[in-house]
Amino acid sequence: MLELKRQKMPTGIESLDPILDGGVPPGAVILLIGDLGAGNYEFVYSSLINTLKVRKGSAPEGIIVPKEVRYVSFTRLIEDVKQEILNSLKIGGLHDLVDTIRFNDLSDHYFDDSIVPDEWYSTGDMKKRMQMRSGHESILVRLSKVIDAALPDSLVVLDSVTEIATQCNTPALWTNLTGFLRGLQRVAKQRSITFYLLLSRGILDSSKEKELADIADAVLLFKWEESSGARRQRVMYFEKFRGVMPHLEERDLVKFAVRISTTGGFEVSNIRVVI
Repeated sequence: MLELKRQKMPTGIESLDPILDGGVPPGAVILLIGDLGAGNYEFVYSSLINTLKVRKGSAPEGIIVPKEVRYVSFTRLIEDVKQEILNSLKIGGLHDLVDTIRFNDLSDHYFDDSIVPDEWYSTGDMKKRMQMRSGHESILVRLSKVIDAALPDSLVVLDSVTEIATQCNTPALWTNLTGFLRGLQRVAKQRSITFYLLLSRGILDSSKEKELADIADAVLLFKWEESSGARRQRVMYFEKFRGVMPHLEERDLVKFAVRISTTGGFEVSNIRVVI
């Protein structure tokens, strides 16, 4: 039986965690939906690195620091992700912090079902590749094994749900995906694993995007808006956060301006408007 406690897992974003009374509920499945370049990836990178920095110190009572941070990629090269994090931030000890992230590359499973030539994504021996294909697992089965290997009280990033969802072009495949994510929502609670699910905005049909949002515990929307002087401004909305949203709405803390810098990473400031 789950032990009920008032605990939080920090996002590592100093301008956001106090608003959330220390962080997010551990075991939350958080869907980060973003316009192109609007900040959802920068949110994740800043959160991962700053959370790893927090691990070096002692956590206050009621705060759970992730025992492990994992980053799961379906199509991107792991070295490319590492380099992007290194290019995004300029802080001391960054290389060492990136090296502590557990990366899982599932591109072999993703591309095996595509027309992409093997040599474009695999460096393995062709004979071994053919043997592996004979007992080929679906990418969701392979992903479930990666999740099973994650330690309790961990933080796991799935980059990105868009790539999997766009492949689910039949009702049966879509049902498999949504069923998997509903199961993920349960195991997240059972093992206190917090998930960030990255999703690009406007690629899926709105009904499918809403179904994914319904499954998640929290939905953070990152978008561009026109500000004074016709300047574009990144903003972040809390569209949904089970157990947290009433607290945010009471204090009018739903919409935030976003600032991204190499030294501070992802930062937010409140925009007090009626939503």
